[in-house]
Amino acid sequence: MARVLKAATASAVGLFPRLQTPVPTVRTFSMSLSSHQVAGPVWNLGRLNHVAVAVPDLEKAKAFYKNVLGAQVGETVPLPEHGVSVVFVNLGNTKMELLHPLGNDSPIAGFLQKNKAGGMHHICIESRMMIFQDRGELLFHQVDNINAAVMNLKEKKIRILSEEAKIGAHGKPVIFLHPKDCGGVLVELEQV
Repeated sequence: MARVLKAATASAVGLFPRLQTPVPTVRTFSMSLSSHQVAGPVWNLGRLNHVAVAVPDLEKAKAFYKNVLGAQVGETVPLPEHGVSVVFVNLGNTKMELLHPLGNDSPIAGFLQKNKAGGMHHICIESRMMIFQDRGELLFHQVDNINAAVMNLKEKKIRILSEEAKIGAHGKPVIFLHPKDCGGVLVELEQV
C-alpha cells in the first residue's frame, strides 16, 4: 500500500508542477519599488473598527444586545460635540456603535426621521498611510496626522464632511467622507 501511494504521489507531482514549488509561509509588509513609481504618501485602509447603527430607543437596543444576544455592552457615553449618545457593543473582532440623538441639532435625529426603526448609519475604518522612503522601500505606518490623510483624499476628489478632524468616541481624531464619493456609504476614518 505504501508503494502504491508513493508511486501515485510521484506521478501526481509530475501532473501538478506547482506542488514542487515551495510556498512561503511568512508574509511581510514591505516591498521594494523604484522611487520614481510613487511620489509621496499613498492612502491605505486598516481594519474595520465598528459599524454604527442609529437606534430610536437606546435603552431597548442595549437590552437587546446584552440580554437577548449575550453581547458585552458598554455604558452610554454622551458626545455633545457630535450630537449623539453612543454605546459600544463588543463583537470580539470588531464593535457595533449604537447611536442615539443628543440635543436639537443631532444628525442622527434627521436620520431617524427618515428611518423610523433605525438602521445602519456608517462604518468606521482605521486609517494608515504607506510611506515610501528614498530607497523605494514601502513601509506601512499608522496615520499620526489625520490632516495629512485629509489632504491626500482631497487630492483624489473625495469630499470631507467637516473642515477639520473632530475627536471621536474613542478619543481619537476622526473624519467623515461623503457617502456620494464612497459608493453610498458614510465612511468614518479614525486615526490609530
